[in-house]
Amino acid sequence: MEAGGERESLLKLKGVCPGCKVDRIKERDKGIPYRNLSYIWIVSLSAALPVSSLFPFLYFMVRDFHIAQREEDIGLYSGFVGSSFMVGRALTSVFWGVVADKYGRKPVILIGTFTVVVFNILFGLSTNFWMALSMRFLLGCFGCLLGSIRAYATEVCRDEHRALSLSVASTSRGIGLIIGPAIGGLFAQPAEKYPGLFSKESIFGRFPYFLPCLLISIFSAGVFVSCWWLPETLHMHHDTACRNANSNNQEDVERVVETKEQVEPKTAVHEPSLFKNWPLMSTIIVYCVFSLQEVAYVEIFSLWAVSDKKYGGLSFSSQDVGEVLAISGFGLLLFQLLLYPRVEKILGPVAITQLSSAISIPLLSSFPYIAMLSSLALHVAINVASMLRNTLSVSAITGIFILLNNSVPQHQRGAANGISMTAMSISKAFGPAGGGALLSWAQKRLDSPFLPGDQMVFFVLNMIQLIALILTFKPFLAQPPP
Repeated sequence: MEAGGERESLLKLKGVCPGCKVDRIKERDKGIPYRNLSYIWIVSLSAALPVSSLFPFLYFMVRDFHIAQREEDIGLYSGFVGSSFMVGRALTSVFWGVVADKYGRKPVILIGTFTVVVFNILFGLSTNFWMALSMRFLLGCFGCLLGSIRAYATEVCRDEHRALSLSVASTSRGIGLIIGPAIGGLFAQPAEKYPGLFSKESIFGRFPYFLPCLLISIFSAGVFVSCWWLPETLHMHHDTACRNANSNNQEDVERVVETKEQVEPKTAVHEPSLFKNWPLMSTIIVYCVFSLQEVAYVEIFSLWAVSDKKYGGLSFSSQDVGEVLAISGFGLLLFQLLLYPRVEKILGPVAITQLSSAISIPLLSSFPYIAMLSSLALHVAINVASMLRNTLSVSAITGIFILLNNSVPQHQRGAANGISMTAMSISKAFGPAGGGALLSWAQKRLDSPFLPGDQMVFFVLNMIQLIALILTFKPFLAQPPP
């Protein structure tokens, strides 16, 4: 084991491994690595934007496909489209995690950003329900960005900056899940909203949901080009190219190691299974419950907001929803960048997750009563409530990210994040479909004596949140030894 440590130390000094080069830079530069944080930011944003950008216009898109027999069933079909992305990601996340551990984080990130460009554009050009469903499924199958960039965020920064780097990844993801729907709401159906700029005979008139998809794909294309200069963080000491990079230096390394190995017996290293790592597994389970509640809320909020007031909704347009989410994103950005790292240092990731979850429950309970307001009071109340809800949700998820990446060593982070992404995607696959079906069912029971209409919707969301909160306490949630 000591000989292996000597090899790694010498290789680090010679800089023949990309991971070691990054380690040398971390040892030399003790300040905040703003350039690397910017890579984390844009990749996380590219991963999150297409996930939920469709929700403000999905109701209208499915309506235009004329597949639903009744207006109340549109939410059900919308849930199927939303869930198809998560089903695809669930099927391939472990595979992409293994690829990231073997070939590096950078190749996987490049593949992921490129496929966002392709499949998101095709989704915007969908002409029927089944094309939309299949494009979202394929986008999910190649949705390999989030797990890789989370592993990357823990490796590219010094230990004292790790909470900041994961906060940047989580904040960017959270903002993407908010700004994505804002883009979808503001730029869908542009020929109707901005007739002076877009004619009904143009491509944006014939494909009313293409513009928001195109804008997100243009951003992802820029991220793809930028990531060619992304520094690789994976250690590749046994790679042939690495060994041949500097043959003279490598001979010196081998000579030192061989001398040590003559004196010290070789010790077999047994890697425990990730599935037997209870701190990792318990964190993933908690993450799945939080993720289910989060994606169900995102789906339900957009559908609920555009639903007619006679069904308990807000009667918002997709543009109104976009404005609410844009304001929420700005508030979230300020909190996560300016306050979250300081709060996390004081409370720790577990306490901040528990506190955020506990506050979210009474906040969500107020949403059905906000729907009873009108005019300015309605807009002010829903903006404040939405901003608080999204800030609390992302704070809870950030704490889970920190626990998850601290529970495994570097060479297992890609696989660990792949497992977490698979489990999370499975749980999230139930979110849009279940959320859409729940809202559709609730709108048919407006006269029920027990939790009528949307009160039932937010009650179910709170029950999921409560389960997640309970699971964050011992003995269920285990933390790795320091």
